[in-house]
Amino acid sequence: MEMVIRTPRLNLRLLTPDDAGFILELLNSPGWLQYIGDRGVKTRSDAEAYIGERIVKSYRDNGFGLYLMALKDGQLPIGMCGLIRRPGLDDIDIGFALLPQYTGQGYAFEAAAAVMDFARNELKIPRIVAITLPANKASISLLEKIGLRFERMIQLPGDPEELMLYGWEQEGQ
Repeated sequence: MEMVIRTPRLNLRLLTPDDAGFILELLNSPGWLQYIGDRGVKTRSDAEAYIGERIVKSYRDNGFGLYLMALKDGQLPIGMCGLIRRPGLDDIDIGFALLPQYTGQGYAFEAAAAVMDFARNELKIPRIVAITLPANKASISLLEKIGLRFERMIQLPGDPEELMLYGWEQEGQ
């Protein structure tokens, strides 16, 4: 388990195929399905493939990706947060998702703020964006709280829904 980021209450680490049970639960949680979308991950085997083909591939290809968010006390997995190079976006995207029982407790903000700091200071990424559905008020609030500002409405290739694009960039860029 390679630790990437530590916060007062959380450890963010690289995902491995051993996290397939957690990924299966997260990707089929009501919030994920409503605001992110069905990824077709219905079995443990699907979850293992998702981790390998999407998450671990991003670590290898980009040097970053989505990280498992675990409570420091007991290392219980509660969500994911990290950076994504997404088709249709010119910039690196920050994303986050929590199991429903851990929402509303500040964990997503704590993780997202730490990932933003990591992106700016360690990875030296000059611009970070995020996308969200207009109906996802909690996500919008969190994006604004970590310093991103609404820029415009966009559509990603192959996605019929209009999304809100938020952005942050280093001063002087």
